[in-house]
Amino acid sequence: MKAGDELPPLTVPITRTLIVAGAVASRDYQDVHHDAELAKEKGSPDIFMNILTTNGLVGRYITDCLGEHAVLRKVAIRLGAPNYPGDTMVLSGSVTSVDGGTALVRVIGANGIGNHVTGTVTVTVPATLPEGEA
Repeated sequence: MKAGDELPPLTVPITRTLIVAGAVASRDYQDVHHDAELAKEKGSPDIFMNILTTNGLVGRYITDCLGEHAVLRKVAIRLGAPNYPGDTMVLSGSVTSVDGGTALVRVIGANGIGNHVTGTVTVTVPATLPEGEA
């Protein structure tokens, strides 16, 4: 891994189930994440994904790309365009710097209306795997 490396994209279908399950799993019971009628009353066209689900997807993306032994040290993200049901988010990333076994990865998650998430992830990848693991 070196600065300038591009990570392969990850396509995530945005379903109602993903949005609601992510909100419930993270104990975010705000109605805009599970009740379409109340979300519309509050000015949104539909329910939308919460930041904790997005944070989890970013973490998954990094560990999918860098391996199960990658350790997330810091995740700093900002939300932009909402993730609504029926859309697709494509996560992409690039390594911006490497210092020993620690890398800084720039991450973008884009959907049909813009960038849903932008940010950086600091991740440590061990140089050698624990004994008996490949």
